[in-house]
Formats: sequence, structure tokens, C-alpha cells
Amino acid sequence: MDEERSVWNGNPSQVVNLPAFILLGLFFWLVIPLFVILWKWLVVKYTKYELTNERLRIRYGVLNKETDDLELYRVRDYKLQQPFYLRVFSLGNVVLKTSDRSHPVVTIKAIKDGEAMRELLRKYVEECRVRKQVREVDFE
Repeated sequence: MDEERSVWNGNPSQVVNLPAFILLGLFFWLVIPLFVILWKWLVVKYTKYELTNERLRIRYGVLNKETDDLELYRVRDYKLQQPFYLRVFSLGNVVLKTSDRSHPVVTIKAIKDGEAMRELLRKYVEECRVRKQVREVDFE
């Protein structure tokens, strides 16, 4: 069987914090907003996405680290969201609907070239399904 290999690595942009940075920046003289800004910045900084040919791995956490793995054959649907404030910076969110019970919806937040990422995910999901001989069946 093929060996698992990394095909894409990324992390969210700090642009997701822009509204909070602006609002809290107005009250920086209260000192506490500075700690909130720092915390929000660290949360985004320590969020990492890795796409392999078999799974999507999401690592996150500042003090306590966690890793979530999503097997690609469990992905059912893909959606690209580009709200105005992200489009201005050429960023987007890729939303995955999955058959995974622990993570029915997975969002890859504020990444560059979201359209290309969505197509890359689609390609590897289909390859993984063929390789593992998995079929998606919907019952209504």
C-alpha cells in the first residue's frame, strides 16, 4: 500500500482576528484587552493544518495541544466561504461536511487560495475512496 505523504501544510491568517484587534485596540489603555489580543493571536498562530494523501490533520492549542485527524474518505461535501473581509485579503474558509461522528463539520479557516485547496481536497478524497474501496451511500 502507498505510504502516507504530506501534500499541503498551512495555518489560518491573523486576519480572522482583525475585528477583535480593532475593537480591543481602542481600549488598549485598560491593559486587559492587551492580554485578550495576545491570546487571540497565539490561538491562531498555533493552529496548523496538514493535508496528507489519507487524512486532514488539525493541530491546535496554546497551553494544551490537541490533534484532530479526519480520514479523507469520510468527507461528504465541500464548501468554500469567502466573506467580504476575507475576500479583501484573498482568503477563504473551506467547510467540510463529514460522516465522522466526532467532527460532522470541519472548517479550515482563513487560508490563501481556498478554491485551489478545495479542489486539492476533492482530488485526494476521491483517490482515497478508490484506494480503500469506500462508497458513500445516503438514506432518506
